[in-house]
Amino acid sequence: MIRVSRFFPTAPIGAYLVALAVGVALPLLVFVAYLMMELEANEREILANETAEDAQLIARSIDRELQDMATTLRLLVTSPELERRDLRAFHNRTQNSLRSNSLYVILVDAAGQQQLNTRLPFGTPLGKVSNMPALESVLSRRVTEASNVFFGTTSGKHVFNISMPLPREVSASGAAMIITQNAEDLQKLISTEGLSEGWTVAIVDGSGHVVTSLGAHALSSGTAFPADTLKLMTGFKGTIEDVDGELKQMYGYAQITGWTWKAVVWGPIDAAQASILTTWRQLISGGAVFLAVGMLIAWLVGRQLRIPIRQIAEMAERIGKGEIVSPVETKIREANQVAIALSNASFDRSQAEDRIHLILHELVHRTKNILTLVQAMMRQLARKDTTMEEFQKAIGNRLQGLGKSIEALAKEQWAGVSIRRVVEIHMSTFAEVADRVELQGADFILKAEAVQNLGLILHELATNSVKYGALSVPQGKVRIAWKDVLDEAGSEPNLRLVWEERDGPPVHEPARTGFGTTIIKRHAAAAFSGQVDVDFRSEGLCWILTAPRSSFERGEGTESLKDIVI
Repeated sequence: MIRVSRFFPTAPIGAYLVALAVGVALPLLVFVAYLMMELEANEREILANETAEDAQLIARSIDRELQDMATTLRLLVTSPELERRDLRAFHNRTQNSLRSNSLYVILVDAAGQQQLNTRLPFGTPLGKVSNMPALESVLSRRVTEASNVFFGTTSGKHVFNISMPLPREVSASGAAMIITQNAEDLQKLISTEGLSEGWTVAIVDGSGHVVTSLGAHALSSGTAFPADTLKLMTGFKGTIEDVDGELKQMYGYAQITGWTWKAVVWGPIDAAQASILTTWRQLISGGAVFLAVGMLIAWLVGRQLRIPIRQIAEMAERIGKGEIVSPVETKIREANQVAIALSNASFDRSQAEDRIHLILHELVHRTKNILTLVQAMMRQLARKDTTMEEFQKAIGNRLQGLGKSIEALAKEQWAGVSIRRVVEIHMSTFAEVADRVELQGADFILKAEAVQNLGLILHELATNSVKYGALSVPQGKVRIAWKDVLDEAGSEPNLRLVWEERDGPPVHEPARTGFGTTIIKRHAAAAFSGQVDVDFRSEGLCWILTAPRSSFERGEGTESLKDIVI
């Protein structure tokens, strides 16, 4: 076997260090040159993905606004003033409640004649609505729709409408209710702060006209967006490239879910990539300088490295044995830095081992808590006279709810989850009724145990409501509210959590106590050291948990896995 060392001459360590510097740096420089050739294509793909994501984020923001307006309409059509045909009272109350949101309500008959308009005082003579095609579409299809942008006669500005047909019980007051907003008010929901210079954002309606726009080349409301470009925007979201004069433009678009509108982000590709290309050019120049400086330093260090290398090697051996070593001092600054780094590494290694032990201990503790909860659940279910299939289904449903809580905690590294997020996670399991659940209360962070126990309780309440309660019928609603209260002594802060159902089928107290009842009563009271009140009212179940706020809220000193790792 040929020994490789025969091909290397005997030379000073400085020469070998210089050769090493060249051998390491040159391949890197060659690789950077290759990356330069691939850079434009790779960055173009990244830019396309980011542009599509920006468009989707804006689309989600607009969707939330439109959904909120639709929700407001659903609440307004249930107003008792409409049932009494007291339009003046309805006008005054609606005008006062929506003034701060820049929203206005219009009540129209089937011919489009306005019965009231909260932009104007009640009793002001009104004409027909400006956008009759949108009204006719809503009345014929009997669904809630968003109109295209149009110039409002009353407002004197470009506006858009969300229209809803009135139910039969209030049809005497009108045929449809419209909530309208100035198109320019949507600008608060879109932003160009994260975009490159020269880029623009626009919201485009179903007819291809701009609702509102911001940016370097913002388009006026009502302006027709280039039709040839819109034709290329197919699918839910994506990007396209087009040439505008001498500039090559990139367009990112996203369909606003459930509506006919689109969010579009566009701008010159060169402007978005200029900083990246400049950075890479500087990297090549810096690499060449680094190579020259590295060779010089390697040659100089080689002259003084013999003794320090031996000392550092000894330190490395001691570190390998698990010892904590102190740095040696030499006449070479770089060698001293390496010695300090090795000393720090020996200390960090010792700390890391201790930290790993802490993490393993914490994981074992949390795993035991979860297994204890699962075992208690299985024991409770096993006591019931059920078949194996029913037992498996009951266990599976509850483990699925518990799994959602654990998944949310794991994403936060067991640092806790906000109470609003916990409710939304468990209500998302029943997606078809989630929009009929109303949340009220100031958000705060739940500790890990509270997330698991509250999730189990919410899952039982929701399951029962979907099967037998308010959520089992289309008109049923659920209100989940929480607020701070004082205990009887007036000293310790408590939290009152309420699950209240209404507009559901008649409620009767169950003849026997099942596992679900055990969870929402005894387990809830024990888990939060509080009191549970259940009222089987005829209009809907009302469940109230009153417990110390400390049983819910994650304290300032509570340690999470994230804290341990850091």
